[in-house]
Amino acid sequence: MCGIFGYWDRGRRALDDAALREMARQLIHRGPDDEGIWHRPQRGVAIGNRRLSIIDLEHGHQPFVSEDGQVAVVQNGEIFNYVELAAELRRQGVLLRTGSDTEVILRLYEREGIECLRKLNGMFAIAIDDAREDALYLVRDRIGVKPLYVADDGERAVFASEIKAILPWTAARDGLAGVDIEAIHHYLSFNYIPAPWTIWRGVRHVMPGTWMKFTRTGVQTHRWWSLAAQCERDFEFGAWAEEFLAILDDATRIRLRADVPWGAFLSGGVDSSTIVALMARHVDRPVRTFCIGFADPRYDESPFAAEAARRFGCEHTSEIAELNMLDRWPQVLHHLDQPHGDASFMPTLRVSELAARHVKVVLTGDGGDELFAGYDKYSDYFARPGIAGLDTQAFQRSYFDSISLFTPAVKQGLYQPELAAQLSGLDSFTVAAQSWFDEGAHFDRVNQALYMDMQLLLSGNNLVKPDRMGMAVSIEARTPFLDWRMMEFAFRSRGATKLHAGDKKHWYKRAVAPLIGDDLAYRKKQMFTVPVGEWFRGESFGWLAATLRGSELLRRCFRPQIVDAMLEQHRSGSVNFTRELRALAALALWEACCAR
Repeated sequence: MCGIFGYWDRGRRALDDAALREMARQLIHRGPDDEGIWHRPQRGVAIGNRRLSIIDLEHGHQPFVSEDGQVAVVQNGEIFNYVELAAELRRQGVLLRTGSDTEVILRLYEREGIECLRKLNGMFAIAIDDAREDALYLVRDRIGVKPLYVADDGERAVFASEIKAILPWTAARDGLAGVDIEAIHHYLSFNYIPAPWTIWRGVRHVMPGTWMKFTRTGVQTHRWWSLAAQCERDFEFGAWAEEFLAILDDATRIRLRADVPWGAFLSGGVDSSTIVALMARHVDRPVRTFCIGFADPRYDESPFAAEAARRFGCEHTSEIAELNMLDRWPQVLHHLDQPHGDASFMPTLRVSELAARHVKVVLTGDGGDELFAGYDKYSDYFARPGIAGLDTQAFQRSYFDSISLFTPAVKQGLYQPELAAQLSGLDSFTVAAQSWFDEGAHFDRVNQALYMDMQLLLSGNNLVKPDRMGMAVSIEARTPFLDWRMMEFAFRSRGATKLHAGDKKHWYKRAVAPLIGDDLAYRKKQMFTVPVGEWFRGESFGWLAATLRGSELLRRCFRPQIVDAMLEQHRSGSVNFTRELRALAALALWEACCAR
């Protein structure tokens, strides 16, 4: 796990070394152990890396460069099947000088070109400078576990793992004038800014499963993997469970490859318990597990985590944390670079801090809910009367509306008149969501909903959480459920295996019950969050009101009387505006810590 950065100038104009060193400095939390920069100013290209040393601690320095100096590679992430790929290369007569997974990427690319990506099982953002083609490749992993941003003004492209490392060397940032109003419009629908947009005009995500090739004349973008290539088929439960457990077991096994101490986040829920149970199969010592609890039993999962830890013989570390974490919100947003309305980033940072005292790698259960319908929103939506009778277009719009934060009408009423006129024809569903629905239209209705969330929610919010909060304290989070084999298997499985008569993760829970026990397999899901809405109504109302009213960005975009009405209605209890006020507060706090 690292941070990568660099630039490509089509006119061969060099970015100075001091600028590159500053880009590296901005990413030092992602890679505190080492720094490497490959700069060819005569060609107008550089790729760099800040390294968190996980594999081959002594010899894993990046960039890796071919013997003839024509190809250089940096990566952020890990290639979990690098052992098997290295063995294959050696059988072909390739000399590998290190035990690093990044050298494996270089050697595969030398032999097979960019098509070698299909062999990689991992989480990664990769930059490749290929002087033979006079081109720069930027690559993102299949589902977007690792972030990668780029700002391209047509002459120079600047890229990095985090936006903060890009902004000073682009025209994107110009105070609040550089904010992308369209991105805010989509943010109000999703509670996060969906890719490829970012809060800054001109800064965009490299999309998951995509590579970009920068040349002297332009840029080519290619989708090298698509989950939509899968087709559902029928399974008998026994065969399904056998394949599910075999894939997940191997995905967990290869994610234990590390030359540093590792552990797992453990909540006592079905996802983290399953991962820890599988980890315990492959090691000859207790698995280190980490959990935070709260004094308020409504939000405290620590007893369930302790139960799971005892069952699997773990070395368990748990702490009771302060419940009101609002003072941590600016720190969270600094690491996110963008507004996110999800309050669970704060406890995720807290448990990451706990784990970082002991390990450099953690395995997590992220992805299980999106693959196998684990959220209440799925059972609630599909239980609505009349959903089954909707035609395709009506279903797509209906599901989107069910997960939207602000409806189009509410957004129009919230905006200042000039902004309302500017955005009146912009539909977040049409622009940001419909193409994903259309791409997954061959799936059944449950899988269509899951497919959209895999493409938008997962990479836009839910994977940002473990990456940024882990990297804030220099630990790497690994996600066995998002092994490409598991993702493809999940979308070969019909929706009825996931959601049946309101039962979420229907076959999944049956499959893991013998492994983790019925009590853990069938425990009611508890969201990892904090009661922000209660604080907004009581002890933190004054703070919230001052935060919203003091924001220049909110005053510029939104009608103050509407925001004030939401505050007062929430405080009185007449309307629960927790999610809406949380999103507006995140936008205001982001402005204060990141936009000035």
